[in-house]
Amino acid sequence: MFRSRRMRKGDAWEGVVTGKSRNMPDGSNMYHYLEVTFTDGKKKKIRVKGGLWETLNAGDQIIKQAGSDPVKK
Repeated sequence: MFRSRRMRKGDAWEGVVTGKSRNMPDGSNMYHYLEVTFTDGKKKKIRVKGGLWETLNAGDQIIKQAGSDPVKK
């Protein structure tokens, strides 16, 4: 079953990066993922842009405001 890892523009959250991965599932596009533990304790794997992915490491805090892309806190 397909599970979307994209974030919605209206989403707002804050959390800590617990892991990083990247994948080429279709063989032509590189997708970058972060495993994030949110402040409410839930965990989720989200897809982010490669530039942000390169600047983050496990333990870094990340925040997403509604209407914008996530950024390092």
